[in-house]
Amino acid sequence: MSVYKKKHAVSGLREKLPGLVVLPNQFRGYRITIMIPEYTSLCPRTGLPDAGTITIEYEPDASFVELKSLKLYILGYRNMGIFYENAVNRILKDFVKAVKPRWAVVRGEFNPRGGITSTVEAKYGRKRK
Repeated sequence: MSVYKKKHAVSGLREKLPGLVVLPNQFRGYRITIMIPEYTSLCPRTGLPDAGTITIEYEPDASFVELKSLKLYILGYRNMGIFYENAVNRILKDFVKAVKPRWAVVRGEFNPRGGITSTVEAKYGRKRK
């Protein structure tokens, strides 16, 4: 079995992806939850496919994400070698940079592989009570 290397650890963090388009928000104090049940990517070491559901929950501020651009962005991961943890954190980073929400949570629930399932969650800001 080959050894994991730094190139595996950083795989997928700098690759170019389609941009996220935002639209002006007309309201305040509400939450949006987006579920993407067909997320796929590749293991950066083995090249085997990974799949799962990505959920993005956020409170928009001045803008919200246009869903077709989000779909194209997520499809950009399909042939990319990236670990689950990196994917979830990169999605959050890119989402926050484009949308500038009050707060956001990205959760990846990944399908079983080798008898193990994983859930990875990354957060930005704080939900208001």
